[in-house]
Amino acid sequence: MSDKTIYKVIFQNQGNIYEIFARSVHEGEMFGFIVVEEIVFGERSSVLVDPSEEKLKSEFNEVTRTYVPMHSIIRIDEVKKEGAAKITELPETGSNVTSFPVYTSGKDNSKT
Repeated sequence: MSDKTIYKVIFQNQGNIYEIFARSVHEGEMFGFIVVEEIVFGERSSVLVDPSEEKLKSEFNEVTRTYVPMHSIIRIDEVKKEGAAKITELPETGSNVTSFPVYTSGKDNSKT
């Protein structure tokens, strides 16, 4: 794995979709969590400032490693270079309840 490898991680968090870039993504020691390390933000090459990227920078300012629940991950891509990190709101679905996936042992528990 090269030091230049960049991953785009898209996940759901508190009614928002987070899109961040990191140099390391792997399964953690804690069951059901993905570890995201060395979060990278794009180079500022213009006067325009994206408020959602600034919010992410302040949220992850002192974070060296974050643990994202596996069921919150939407997608992980290996990309050639980082882009703009952003937060977008989830569209309203008419319910404020999020289902929690149930992990099973693989046994058929449907028998009664």
